[in-house]
Amino acid sequence: MQHPEPKAYQADPELVRKLGRVAVFMGGDSAERDVSLNSGKAVLSALLSAGVDAFSTDVRGCLLKTVENPGFDRVFIALHGRGGEDGTLQAILSQAGIPFTGSETLASALAMDKLRTKYVFEGCGLPTPKFRTMASEKEAEQIVSELRTPLSVKPSREGSSIGIRKVRTVEELVSAYRAAAERDSLVLVEEWIEGPEFTVSVLQDQALPAIGLSTDHEFYDYDAKYLADDTRYRIPCGLSAEDELQLQQLALDAFRVVGCRTWGRVDIMQDADGQFWLLEVNTVPGMTDHSLVPMAAKAAGISFEELVVRILEDTLGDADA
Repeated sequence: MQHPEPKAYQADPELVRKLGRVAVFMGGDSAERDVSLNSGKAVLSALLSAGVDAFSTDVRGCLLKTVENPGFDRVFIALHGRGGEDGTLQAILSQAGIPFTGSETLASALAMDKLRTKYVFEGCGLPTPKFRTMASEKEAEQIVSELRTPLSVKPSREGSSIGIRKVRTVEELVSAYRAAAERDSLVLVEEWIEGPEFTVSVLQDQALPAIGLSTDHEFYDYDAKYLADDTRYRIPCGLSAEDELQLQQLALDAFRVVGCRTWGRVDIMQDADGQFWLLEVNTVPGMTDHSLVPMAAKAAGISFEELVVRILEDTLGDADA
């Protein structure tokens, strides 16, 4: 199904005045640096096209330097992964009194930690696959006995599917644990849900059209997300209207219990019985030409330019609005 092209968008001049000078933070030092650079470039181009006074900053090294003589009024955070998405930068900008896009410190830190996000889901009665932490290779047999295979093994605090492996045997679990532990001292082992994958983007407390994902890769990994040209995206997502509403509501529930604001993306699996299972919440999703939030926004009639301006607009406090 073809969606109509969103109309050309130009930000209201009064809004542009209120936004002032905008710094797009991108790059960073995390494992997702390359994706962040692409996201930041796309965001900057869209802001400039919409008429916003914006410039880019490749944030590397000590984050405290970003608030020394800043020369900008607010920040569009396009940093993925550790340092930029995990609450560290958010805390620094908050302390400096500089408005920034997306979730605040606590929600950013929580969402970046997949294990503790799942504790919140579980505590709030939201469906998430069975899981446990793994602290040593010696636990492999017990974990396989408890959770059964196949399993997903992942560093708890990485994004973009970096370090994730699907395992079917004790030996594979040991190998995957070693690889994940090199990236993060906290390793999450999770029941593997066989079935279709969906993602729901959230914009200003509204769920955008769900996207169904399929790939010839074993799962929607880093290559499938950012490099491959054969990943398939379904909009409409292939669910009935009733099921899509249920999916969107589940995404909103997850977004809210983690405490997120303005925008983000929630990843969800569906099993053979039709049950939905929450995987994680992304507080600074990708904004590249392969990215899902712009794709969902377009399906809702929202251009990329309007999308980034609406995200940025939420940085205006009551005194500015």
